[in-house]
Amino acid sequence: MIQLVQLCHARHGRCVAVVQDDTLYRLSKFTSVYDLALTVASEQTSLETLAREDMSSERLGYDEIYNGASEWKLLPSFDHPQEPARCLVAGTGLTHMASAANRQAMHEQTGKTEMTDSMKMFQWGVEGGKPETGVIGVQPEWFYKGNGATLRGHGETLCVPDFAGDGGEEPEIAGVYVIDREGRPCRVGFTKANEFSDHIMEKKNYLYLAPSKLRLCAIGPELVSGADFADVTGRVSVERGSRTIWSKTIKTGETNMSHNLANLEHHHFKYPLHRRPGDAHVYFFGADAFSFGAGVSLEEGDVMTVDWQGFGRPLCNTISLDRSPETSVQVLGL
Repeated sequence: MIQLVQLCHARHGRCVAVVQDDTLYRLSKFTSVYDLALTVASEQTSLETLAREDMSSERLGYDEIYNGASEWKLLPSFDHPQEPARCLVAGTGLTHMASAANRQAMHEQTGKTEMTDSMKMFQWGVEGGKPETGVIGVQPEWFYKGNGATLRGHGETLCVPDFAGDGGEEPEIAGVYVIDREGRPCRVGFTKANEFSDHIMEKKNYLYLAPSKLRLCAIGPELVSGADFADVTGRVSVERGSRTIWSKTIKTGETNMSHNLANLEHHHFKYPLHRRPGDAHVYFFGADAFSFGAGVSLEEGDVMTVDWQGFGRPLCNTISLDRSPETSVQVLGL
């Protein structure tokens, strides 16, 4: 297993570094995980082997960078460095029981006891989301979050736009991928993630799910290659000033999900459009809990922390609310 971070500096530009406890070792040749991963795919080696071969002796203090006290800044743990628009950011929901139950509560109609479409889709996953190797299972829910421009890193602010109902954390693990020169999807690794959605908009009507997902999101600080995704425990919390206003133990990984990884990946990459050589993908695997489901409304300056054991340091982001009046966007006729 190897853990990598991406960094940037006003004068020295970008770099990739290997994490070893509280020390970061810069790579000599590669300045992005994306370029490193494409080289690995073409040379048919491993990410760990190539990264360790490229490690320089230059060391950086991780604590100072992580705490925002250095001129080096943490980037999202994965991106498309040349063309952000060629990084597809997407995800799947209804993969965890708690998430499905929250969705059921948001969408059920008063006085009716039958399952909502959300709970039905979750149940389909329970019954057919973990097929045997080589067998295609039931299709999961899928949503689009945007391109690479929507990604933020550890310590960055997630802004709620003026037209939004709210903004709320969704603590997840995301898989990151490159498409090699032959059009084959290659999993680079996993990273901590805050999928960050507009739950008030979604609650109005489940058909608003699609626009409720078109928001900023955060990944990182570390990308982990070779991690076990079977059974993962974590914790999510929200701090307001010096006080923790909500926290919860969370679970993810294939043991705790209604779909296995192979089934999710098949249904994401079965589309030829998702297998264009050179493209990058960030794919969220779903959340086990979020504060909105507990009745918490996030406010300006709240800090959301997502922490999964075995996947590096916690991912922390501050929320900011754009309170300016929503203005109409005018389209010019040509």
